[in-house]
Amino acid sequence: MLPALTEQKLPDPWHAETAALLQPEETPLAWLELDLDHSLSFARGMIILTNQSILARSAGEEWQRWPLDASLGLHYSDHAGVACLELMNAERRLAFWRYTLTQNLAALRLLREFERQSEALRTGEPPKTAEEAVCATCKAPLPPGEDECPICTRELHEAPSTWTLFRLWRFARPYRWQLFTGFGLMIVATAATLVAPYLTMPLMDNILIPFQNGQPIDAVKVSFYLGGLLGSALLSWSLGWAKTYILALVSERISADLRTTTYEHLLKLSLEYFGGKRTGDLMSRIGSESDRISVFLSLHALDFITDVLMIAMTAVILFSINHWLAIVTLLPLPLIAWMIHIVRDRLRTGFEKIDRVWSEVTNVLADTIPGIRVVKAFAQEDREAQRFRDANRRNLAVNDKINKTWSLFTPTVTLLTEIGLLVVWAFGIWQVSGKQITVGVLTAFLAYIGRFYTRLDSMSRIVSVTQKAAAAAKRIFDILDHVSSVPEPTNPVPLKEVTGSVELRDIGFRYGNRSVVRNLSLDIRPGEMIGLVGHSGSGKSTLVNLICRFYDVSEGAIFIDGVDIRNVSLAAFRSNIGLVLQEPFLFFGTVAENIAYGKPDASREEVIAAARAAHAHEFILRLPQGYDSIVGERGQGLSGGERQRISIARALLINPRILIMDEATSAVDTETEKEIQRALENLVKGRTTIAIAHRLSTLRKADRLVVMDRGQIVEIGNHDELMEARGAYWRLYQAQLRNAEQVAGEEAQA
Repeated sequence: MLPALTEQKLPDPWHAETAALLQPEETPLAWLELDLDHSLSFARGMIILTNQSILARSAGEEWQRWPLDASLGLHYSDHAGVACLELMNAERRLAFWRYTLTQNLAALRLLREFERQSEALRTGEPPKTAEEAVCATCKAPLPPGEDECPICTRELHEAPSTWTLFRLWRFARPYRWQLFTGFGLMIVATAATLVAPYLTMPLMDNILIPFQNGQPIDAVKVSFYLGGLLGSALLSWSLGWAKTYILALVSERISADLRTTTYEHLLKLSLEYFGGKRTGDLMSRIGSESDRISVFLSLHALDFITDVLMIAMTAVILFSINHWLAIVTLLPLPLIAWMIHIVRDRLRTGFEKIDRVWSEVTNVLADTIPGIRVVKAFAQEDREAQRFRDANRRNLAVNDKINKTWSLFTPTVTLLTEIGLLVVWAFGIWQVSGKQITVGVLTAFLAYIGRFYTRLDSMSRIVSVTQKAAAAAKRIFDILDHVSSVPEPTNPVPLKEVTGSVELRDIGFRYGNRSVVRNLSLDIRPGEMIGLVGHSGSGKSTLVNLICRFYDVSEGAIFIDGVDIRNVSLAAFRSNIGLVLQEPFLFFGTVAENIAYGKPDASREEVIAAARAAHAHEFILRLPQGYDSIVGERGQGLSGGERQRISIARALLINPRILIMDEATSAVDTETEKEIQRALENLVKGRTTIAIAHRLSTLRKADRLVVMDRGQIVEIGNHDELMEARGAYWRLYQAQLRNAEQVAGEEAQA
């Protein structure tokens, strides 16, 4: 329910213009800014509903006023992107206004407030307080005067959180034992690398310095220390190889599972989701984003954990050797940590923006490459190249902005580590001169510090790749978190032998706030052929999409053999439907593979039989490799009629009980249409058929014709009955007949 609007200030400049028109105690309640005139040209106008009257001014006209009374009615309708409001009384239409559907939210608010005022006039009671409106999806209260939820409808560009990476545990869980093994090896390998600096202390203090003072070298001790150095190096190498190999294998499998799960989830989403997405963007998410996560898990995350272990173990050893020297060594850490925190906040928003801009680059490619024939036909190569340059330039600009921050951060961390090393040298020399530590201790310290600061510098660099991986994970989980608007039933009802009975019971459907189908009921008998006719935008294709359950109805229900299709498994339901589209889509592969797409295990004999029935066998045999000929992407190597006959063979092969044809012959010439019509005659035999046709003459064999207008059924009957009625179908038929005669006359003159 829409909220009431009370005591609202009119938008400028209408507020100043209407100030003199309002009576004392008259308050504007709702309004609609018009953007069309009566001739459907763009023009400004206004309708204002007050607590006393309706005020309106159309383009080029004066203000008009109609006092509110119980006999007034305000009626709404929309068609093909244009809506109309009609003001009626008991006797006649008083006024009407047209506007585009961009103004529809304001119109709905106006209608709701008018109904509230009209009810008060009829009952003699004060207008009821409107109930608080809530979002149908998230149940959050809607702001006053708003019909769209600010939570659900805003475009989400939130900065990715690093915590998003922890959601990957869902994909890592099956490999947890391999991960634990790899982490165990990592701990031991890291510890092994720390043995060598520790052995330098006795090597310096017990061997080299005494030798400089005139004592002989103890070969046994030298062999022991050198053997320890060699052993730790070999152990570190072998364990490092094992843990890197194991964790790299696991990360690749996690990434592969992530790609597969995301793609499978994408296939389960409704057509509504794909309508608002770009192909290049989705390809980028599943391809490059998952690859980025794989690189992060196999390389950078592994290095980061090794760095953390190395720093922690090194710090423990440093404190065990000399706590004052250790404290001096760790002095730069707080400053480096603060810098990482500041830079991370800037980078995490930047890298998410980089991903979005990069998807624009891939979108240009996804648009241009499949449509290269159109690009060349209209000589638009330069235009498309400019589009790519513009997208690439935006990508470059965003990357440059991030690199300004990153280029300053990395050298600063390096400078701090160098200063820290210098401080340790100075403090260590001072302690050696005071005989508080030995040269061996200082040497070991410097060896550890070199590793410590190297790892610290490496950890600072991980900020960049971590934020990139977090941005990639967010974009993938945006897909995985999306719930299909056409859900699978929890307990699907099994479909027995389908007869093909289809019943549409009081169905309605809306695209956003636009009503496309309203209060439509139709009963289709098994084996009956139904033809859907009507103007463009009358709702024919929408009705077909609802029957196929590409979308779910907003009101009412659709039944197949008496079972609500929402209670049937999508796969089981659609396996009984054959679809032949106006522009058939063929996949890259052989002709036989395309025909057998709905039944991959079909034998070659079944494929050939379907092709014969579709009148496609002859032209297929003329191809270089016959049924094994490769069809180019989207079937570009075939003519439109050939592609259509292959799609008919594809539908025939699965032997559907219900056949849906959407403008199957509108895009071909007359001769090709005859071939397709012969194929369709074989296809419709014994099946419930719902056909949309541009040429009404192609539907004369239909058992019933259903004439639609503005989302409703206005006539039903066969061709002869509807022609005798001289209604909507007769007018459509006469219009096509006149067009055909005009075209024939022009051709004769030419």
